Amino acid sequence: QVQLVESGGGLVQAGGSLRLSCAASGRTFSSRGMGWFRQVPGKEREFVAYISRSGGGTAYADSVKGRFTISRDNTKNAGYLQMNTLKLDDTAVYFCATWNSGSSIKDVATYDYWGQGTQVTVSS
Repeated sequence: QVQLVESGGGLVQAGGSLRLSCAASGRTFSSRGMGWFRQVPGKEREFVAYISRSGGGTAYADSVKGRFTISRDNTKNAGYLQMNTLKLDDTAVYFCATWNSGSSIKDVATYDYWGQGTQVTVSS
């Protein structure tokens, strides 16, 4: 089993940066891919970024490509999301999750363990 705890969210002005962290407990974290998702009230949770278990493969939603960078440190059982040039539309609760299996890394249903989320608010 894996437990995930996100941190690093907060209030930031448009154009600013934040770095989210995802601390994992459990021995299986390093053997799983990891993703970041976000959700705003009234909308479905949406894919943001994915990183393979080794860190050698990454994928991003078009809306964040070039601005966000996903990374991980398996020695620390941790994942990260560096968010630069933040926009008002990036305001959401951000979740990290471990990928289980399935055909799409962008599908919420292919992830099994989730953190509780951290709020990111971008102001003008």
